[in-house]
Amino acid sequence: MHSKYQVCSLIVQIKSERMSAVTEKINQFPNCEVAISAPENGKLIVVVEGQGSKTLLDTIDLVRDIEGVLDVSLVYHQQDEQGEEDYETQSS
Repeated sequence: MHSKYQVCSLIVQIKSERMSAVTEKINQFPNCEVAISAPENGKLIVVVEGQGSKTLLDTIDLVRDIEGVLDVSLVYHQQDEQGEEDYETQSS
């Protein structure tokens, strides 16, 4: 059996006065975290993980819909496919 692990990072431009509320909301999403916060210019770097691209795209849409978010830009995406044999080797 194969599983696809995916990770992406986003730059999220927000209204500065909403920095705290947006950060808190993003950190509540599963497999999503604010890695870097730059309140002086209203930007967040957000890391999202998931088992498929639909999960990542759905999370990006959730972030985009938060009140105070002005723009969301995908800046990095990586996909790794692991089979059971790879998993067993790595866990030993």
